Amino acid sequence: MYGVDRFVRNVRHGRFERSLSALTAAGAAVMTVEIYLEHDKSSFGDPWMWAPIVTGPVGLAAGLAGFASHRMAKTALPVASLIILGNGLQGLWLHARGIHQKPGGWRNFRYNMEMGPPLMAPLLVTLVGGMGVLAAVLRREK
Repeated sequence: MYGVDRFVRNVRHGRFERSLSALTAAGAAVMTVEIYLEHDKSSFGDPWMWAPIVTGPVGLAAGLAGFASHRMAKTALPVASLIILGNGLQGLWLHARGIHQKPGGWRNFRYNMEMGPPLMAPLLVTLVGGMGVLAAVLRREK
């Protein structure tokens, strides 16, 4: 129980920088693979589909650097995470536009949500970016 108690105490006192940096790296890796597979189904029809494929590995590297170095967690990680967060918001707009352009647009909401671009998926990208930004403002575990 000592490990769990220490972990809970660290989180309560805002000491979660290393752990959240590692989670950001893991989230960026999983996100990149998933997005690549989904965008590949669409044959990368829009050049912007490559943006999260490029930003994902940057987030992975920044998250790992933030885990290893307090300095990187305060410099590289928030920059990479803000770029990822912005790309997620851009993806939300692009996916919403894609649903609007489907036959029936927003009037055929249920069908276009199921058959069009996944509207909520880019919000998961913003979560990964948000984790990195949050890691940068937290204190490092002892």
